Amino acid sequence: MTFTIGLTGGIASGKSHVGRLFQKLGVPLLEADIVAREVVAPPSPVLDRIAERFGREILLADGTLNRPKMRELAFADQQVLRDLEAITHPAIRERINDWRARQPPPYCVLSNAILIESGMYKLVDRVLVVDAPPATQLRRLLLRDNIDEPAAKLMLAAQTDRATRLAHADDVLDNSDENRDLETAVLRLHRLYQQLAQSG
Repeated sequence: MTFTIGLTGGIASGKSHVGRLFQKLGVPLLEADIVAREVVAPPSPVLDRIAERFGREILLADGTLNRPKMRELAFADQQVLRDLEAITHPAIRERINDWRARQPPPYCVLSNAILIESGMYKLVDRVLVVDAPPATQLRRLLLRDNIDEPAAKLMLAAQTDRATRLAHADDVLDNSDENRDLETAVLRLHRLYQQLAQSG
């Protein structure tokens, strides 16, 4: 399979922006969240299993998954989150591996907010963490999602802690400063990844 970089970071760390910078350089990128949406799009055996586990009320009137309600339940209860992941992750992994197998050299990027928590870091060759302090994440999240502070803190707490994420990192991109030149930092990493991919 094509050499793959796992791109991750805490919520509101700037991971998506960094992903777009890699795409501007012509690097193929797959958003795991898009794959997660695809595997539950009806008709879907994955969606059927979710409805069996959590009840038909987790579906909207058109038969699609009520994602805000599912997210709310998962953030509030770790067992719900584990059960949901046990249903969805095998199908997500299969699609990710199919995608990787079709990508041209030298490398591609898998962007996944829960790369570490889900164990999907095992699917990639190298992990890049976009890092920002929790206080910075909180401030950005409040501005971005227009939510109250307790809700934002709950979202932050639901993700793996910063130390665990950094412990899995091969590379760390510090995005604590709004004025940081991310394009230059991404270009430097792009050249490194090209070299690593070519050297095998």
